[in-house]
Amino acid sequence: MVMSTITFDTFRFVETLEKAGMPRAQAAAFSQAQQFSLSEALDSSVATKADLIAVKSELKADLLSVRSELKADIVRLENRIDAMELRLTVKLGAFIAVAVASTAALVKLL
Repeated sequence: MVMSTITFDTFRFVETLEKAGMPRAQAAAFSQAQQFSLSEALDSSVATKADLIAVKSELKADLLSVRSELKADIVRLENRIDAMELRLTVKLGAFIAVAVASTAALVKLL
């Protein structure tokens, strides 16, 4: 991840604290701590444009992979459906043949 930076005017921050009655040394220390906190927060939680581009590329690759897997699954399921259709046709043909033979046998008996 690329590090992010922000502009933090420590001089103005210290001046503002001094005007509010805070001693200069304490205001300067507080300013440094604030600058460190902001920099740490940005470095660990803000995504840069490069981060977003990298994630976008990963997502595109993942999407292509899933798409090709789905296409393969669809082809496999279509093949299974075709095989089941053939088996059902054969079974239906056998049932019809048995029905015709049974009917013919009954007609001969009566």
